[in-house]
Amino acid sequence: MYINSFKFLFVLLCGAATACNVAESSSKRGVAAPTPKTVAATVPTSKGDQTAVFAGGCFWGLEAVFEHIKGVSNVTSGYSGGEAKTANYDAVGDGDTGHAEAVKITFDSSKVSYEQLLKVFFAVAHDPTELNRQGPDTGTQYRSAIFYANDEQKRIAQTYIDKLTADKVFPKPIVTQVVALENYYQAEDYHQDYLVQHPNQSYIVVNDKPKVENLRKQFPDLYQ
Repeated sequence: MYINSFKFLFVLLCGAATACNVAESSSKRGVAAPTPKTVAATVPTSKGDQTAVFAGGCFWGLEAVFEHIKGVSNVTSGYSGGEAKTANYDAVGDGDTGHAEAVKITFDSSKVSYEQLLKVFFAVAHDPTELNRQGPDTGTQYRSAIFYANDEQKRIAQTYIDKLTADKVFPKPIVTQVVALENYYQAEDYHQDYLVQHPNQSYIVVNDKPKVENLRKQFPDLYQ
């Protein structure tokens, strides 16, 4: 199995949690379910499956978080933002393809709303104030981005970010990009369900399992 060089070194060197305090602190960092004071909580009203595409660091952790949300039927890891010819892990790892590691979420909009997914995205899935990085991973492929599929998703996402900013929910500026979804390419098979397949890998234990635990604690009504 191939993983990029930084992750490979991280997995080799971080067998003990005490050796990874910085990364562990970053992965456990979160805010208490960021709900802007000026935005009322939305409830699902529409029916039928919809899709959302988010990017925010290594797709292993994002996939693991959103797979645990009620109303989500499928999550895949992939690449978005670049061209088909560079939609592979080796190329994306160079950081110059335009791609971001992303996840495609299929959800039943009668059970969970797009805004509820955004709430999880900002609260526990990643740190939206880190520019072109998440925790131990650096590069534009790890940027924070919302790839909206239609004008409604764009409006909801931008309004949500504006309200988070106005209410100063985060101590630093939000750097999340809100861009149109032009393409999404599913990643190689060995990236799918990565946490499930490698639950004891050091990188997963330090960076991704805490996110799933934070989801369970902060969103018990959404967690499954």
